[in-house]
Parts: sequence; structure tokens; C-alpha cells
Amino acid sequence: MTLPSKPRLNLIASYPHAVSKPLMRNLGEFFGHIAKGLRTDPAAPKPAAPKVVTRQTIEEEERQTPQGKVVLRRTIIEEVELPPGTPPPRGDQPPASSA
Repeated sequence: MTLPSKPRLNLIASYPHAVSKPLMRNLGEFFGHIAKGLRTDPAAPKPAAPKVVTRQTIEEEERQTPQGKVVLRRTIIEEVELPPGTPPPRGDQPPASSA
């Protein structure tokens, strides 16, 4: 009596990047990540790029459904991420249109 064999996965076809790096490179990356984790302070805040909200639009609509009244709401927030070191624009200037 033979057991039914499970279908084998072709790992090389599924993960072509797994074969492209040599073993020593993978080990170097692994230990590099470990060393970086040991040097990094987990309580330190991550530096974030300053964001400037240029426009915020909220649309609300009430509709009647068989289950009762529902409110449909669409919120659109347009923002710009500035690269580090760039001063944020002054608030008295209108945002540039992309039209």
C-alpha cells in the first residue's frame, strides 16, 4: 500500500530571487540586520517628512435604504510631502494648481 504523494512546489520557479544571491551574501545581510537592530534605539522617534495639507474636501449625502437612513461620506485630503531640510511654505501663498 503506497501513500498518495503530495504535490511538490517548484520553489525555484516561485522564488527566482532566492537563487540569485550567494549564501555568504545572505548571511552578511542577515547579520547586518541583527547588528543594526542592536545599535538602534527602539524608543527613538522615527524622523518623518513634513507634510503640508493643501486641501481637504468632505462630501456628505444621506440616502434612504430598505434598512433605514444611511450617510455616505467622502473625505479627500490632498497633501504634499516635502523632502527633509526643505522649509514648509508660508500659509499666505495659495497652493499651485496642477491643471
